[in-house]
Amino acid sequence: MRYIKFFFIFFIINYFSFAQRQNPESFLNHKVKKNESLESLIKKYELTENEIIFYNPLIQKIGLKKRMILKIPIYNNQNLDTKSFDSNEYKIHEVRSKETKWRLAYENQTTIKVIDSLNPEIINGLKIGQKIRLPISKVKLKVPEKDSAYNYYKVLPKEGYYRIEKKLGVNQFVLDSLNPNIKNTGIKEGMILKVPLKNSGEMIVKNDLLIDRINLIDSISKTSKVKLALFLPFKANDIILDSLEQTKSLLIDRNLHTISLDFLRGTKFAIQTASNNGISVDLTVFDTQNDILIINDLLKSNDLSKFNVIVGPLITSNFDFLTSNRELINIPKISPLSINDVYLRKNVYQSVPRKDFLRNKMIKFLEKKLDSTQNILLVADSTNRKIEDELKKKFPYSLVLRPEKEDYLLPELLDSLLIDSVPNKVILESESFPLIASVISQMNAQNNSNRNVQLYTTYRGNAYETENISNKVMGGINFTYPTFYKKLPLENLTDFQDDYIDFYGKLPNKESTRAYDLILDVILRIAFKEKLKRSVDIGETQYIENRFFYDKTENESYTNRAFYILQHSGYDIMEIKDWEDETDISN
Repeated sequence: MRYIKFFFIFFIINYFSFAQRQNPESFLNHKVKKNESLESLIKKYELTENEIIFYNPLIQKIGLKKRMILKIPIYNNQNLDTKSFDSNEYKIHEVRSKETKWRLAYENQTTIKVIDSLNPEIINGLKIGQKIRLPISKVKLKVPEKDSAYNYYKVLPKEGYYRIEKKLGVNQFVLDSLNPNIKNTGIKEGMILKVPLKNSGEMIVKNDLLIDRINLIDSISKTSKVKLALFLPFKANDIILDSLEQTKSLLIDRNLHTISLDFLRGTKFAIQTASNNGISVDLTVFDTQNDILIINDLLKSNDLSKFNVIVGPLITSNFDFLTSNRELINIPKISPLSINDVYLRKNVYQSVPRKDFLRNKMIKFLEKKLDSTQNILLVADSTNRKIEDELKKKFPYSLVLRPEKEDYLLPELLDSLLIDSVPNKVILESESFPLIASVISQMNAQNNSNRNVQLYTTYRGNAYETENISNKVMGGINFTYPTFYKKLPLENLTDFQDDYIDFYGKLPNKESTRAYDLILDVILRIAFKEKLKRSVDIGETQYIENRFFYDKTENESYTNRAFYILQHSGYDIMEIKDWEDETDISN
């Protein structure tokens, strides 16, 4: 009763405080986010405190709470207490397909905040066919539908040249040359800046706009404890790894034992990083000896229900055996290294993107990049006829060149199929090192000032990971491929890599780095959301060489759908970010 009386008095007082402002045309719903305050909402929507509380009286009773749904009034534009524009200062624009607020802000040399103030009804996003007001600009810029040379960045509050350079690696000279208007206006909050494609820092690219990637370390606000079980085969010295690596020449000094040691080293560094950030990790390592009978004994003699997560075993068949145990159905179980398909049982996480997933992404990329104006050549060995058929259906105008039985191409035949007058696009499908080496060598020999040749593959297996194929050779033909990891340049060493060198006297290899990225990601997700499955909605995370974006699939299992499309250029390897499907980004 006391609350009702108070609200009635509050209503009478505040009704007259903004009675001159007309009734709202409509309302939008706002879900309160972490760290949002009444003051930030007042600034964002340019309302008064009384207006927000008037339409959301629960605030007066319990305060502003995270996830609370607020009614935000939308008034006729002429009565907004914002910078006023008369009809001579704005134009009417009809929203077209794939237009976003950031693109309109850039093209009309304004900020998202100004567009929102002119059109309060679009605060939650644009709709195709909607008619909105845009400020009249003397200079009209154009953002290509897919910009192959640049990304675009939305300036955040209090950011200037220094902060942007620290964040993206773009200095003032480059920013001024690409965005000449800021010499006169200065850098303003909400302004959209053009930046070089290579300067994206740790951000992700969606629809050419750079978006902050979530930082789980910064998101964890309380001390946490994680119990981790790790299943590795340390005593398999004489068993050569088969399902993880496929090239015998690569594995001459590599077996499950050495890979397990490397993985454990990376795991320990990940645990140390977590500890430095207030997360206690209780690690228990189980030696599987690459033996299902041993794994079965470990399952029977240990209480695994106390663990937050189980990582391993490494081999797919062993992992599938472990996940078949009904007593572990509610515990997250992560396949750490194998790209081979695992059984997708409940709470199984395949952390390496599947081969067919990577192939499908690469085919979508090729569909956007290749057309009938180019000379497309398909080269596939006998084990890849299925993908050859699929590519032929996607590119019916392509030519097929079959290798000889000894896995090489006839130079005379290849020379006759390549053309001087148009770009030559060669798609190679093979995991045979002799054929790969033959194709790369001949493509480089054919690539000259008169004949342009570029090489692609839909799957880059371990046959490519050899010192006999240099970055220079691959860069000469702009080799392009999908992958689940990207090696960090030596000039950009991280704290983990520096500490690893100090301790072991060498750089961490792929398995150690993979372990560091995977284990740190798992620990942080559990510390942030308490349960691993609750962390699926946080979006993509990225560490040193690996990304993680888990997607729920069949049987309440999860697969990682984060990937790179990389291209060799000279001695460098660059990520291609300008090809993905359009993503709805209202800001």
